[in-house]
Amino acid sequence: MNIRKIQPEDNAAMAACIRLVIPEFDMPKVGTAYEDPETDVMFESYQGEREVYYVIEEDGEVLGGGGIKQLRDNPPHVCELQKMYFFPKTRGKGYGKILFAKCLEAAKEFGYSQCYLESSPKFKAAIHIYELFGFKHLDKPLGATGHYSCDVWMLKDL
Repeated sequence: MNIRKIQPEDNAAMAACIRLVIPEFDMPKVGTAYEDPETDVMFESYQGEREVYYVIEEDGEVLGGGGIKQLRDNPPHVCELQKMYFFPKTRGKGYGKILFAKCLEAAKEFGYSQCYLESSPKFKAAIHIYELFGFKHLDKPLGATGHYSCDVWMLKDL
């Protein structure tokens, strides 16, 4: 297993992963990463300062990924954990926790003091991991993510 920064040739695999997982968990396609314009151009979408997207690969195959970017329409000290999705065969191996920790470390290195994320109650295992890492539930969303179908909002001081 290898964690590395996304490359242009990874775009199709990550878009396929996101578009497989969202319906698998019975999430709506609208108001989620499924229809997000960045989903098809993940490499290009994470080339700015203070942002990164990592993929996990095994034997040259992309198994999932996750990224950090400044939270849109929010103070510059708040980042967002974005588009963390894994193909079904990847789950249960502990890779998600490893990638999650790497993303949080990158957020600290970029100088963010808080990390925000959005999810759904349908992603119970992921929410449990977020809670273990110290994320606290919020009553309303922050920023302008455009993911209005996500109704779990969490924040962590870094």
